Amino acid sequence: LEESPYAAIEPAEKRDTYPVSSAQKRMYVLQQLEDGGVGYNMPAVLELEGKLDRKRMEAAFQALISRHESLRTSFETSNRGEPVQRIHHEVPFTVTEENSADAFVRPFDLSQAPLFRAGLVRETNDRHVLLVDMHHIISDGVSVNMLIREFGALYAERKLEPLRIQYKDYAVWQQDFKKSDTYQKQESYWLKQLGGELPVLELPADKPRPAVRSFAGDKISFTLDQEVTSGLNRLARENGSTLYMVLLAAYSALLSRLSGQEEIVIGSPIAG
Repeated sequence: LEESPYAAIEPAEKRDTYPVSSAQKRMYVLQQLEDGGVGYNMPAVLELEGKLDRKRMEAAFQALISRHESLRTSFETSNRGEPVQRIHHEVPFTVTEENSADAFVRPFDLSQAPLFRAGLVRETNDRHVLLVDMHHIISDGVSVNMLIREFGALYAERKLEPLRIQYKDYAVWQQDFKKSDTYQKQESYWLKQLGGELPVLELPADKPRPAVRSFAGDKISFTLDQEVTSGLNRLARENGSTLYMVLLAAYSALLSRLSGQEEIVIGSPIAG
């Protein structure tokens, strides 16, 4: 019966610059710390088969940029020292000719829109590789799938329904929401939970930590067998939790065993 603290997101009034969302603010700060690295680049590769209409492809990209303000947004620091976003009416954009994908991924300058680029590698007349890269500050995994779907529709010269709101409207809505009692209550809770000195995970590493943090890394992929998977799902059901919660608990226990520490802070990626 409580009144919902959430309100519909409405289009923001027109202004020169707009606030950034909490997620964008974090990324803006981290990008400055990384000093021109590619840790927050989101590259993708699409294989195109069949006859390619280069003119129609360029038009599809231009239509995407016109449709989504994020693809023509730059970021800067305001007079008050806060990051803000600036939406440009037009931005320069061309699909570049690339010899390979190796040199395509390179740093973005957040003050220069678009934070999005595309390149084309021609393998044969009927086979091309489309390279796309954008900065995470203007996009995420959900957005990429949507952009690929819309790009296909626009290349096929299909019309898309106009968008009611843009990302900057969400950022403005979120800024207002932060002034509400509900948000203040949540903020107070987490400030208390994470108050004091936070534990630093001390894993026994085979090499000393570098003085300057590097974002270079790698990944190891593996598959759990059916018996283990079934057991994990059963454990989740019995405890009224999700599979993610079970795996996170196991991960926490492993880190605790390796480090001998009982308090560990784990960060995990989320959508929304």
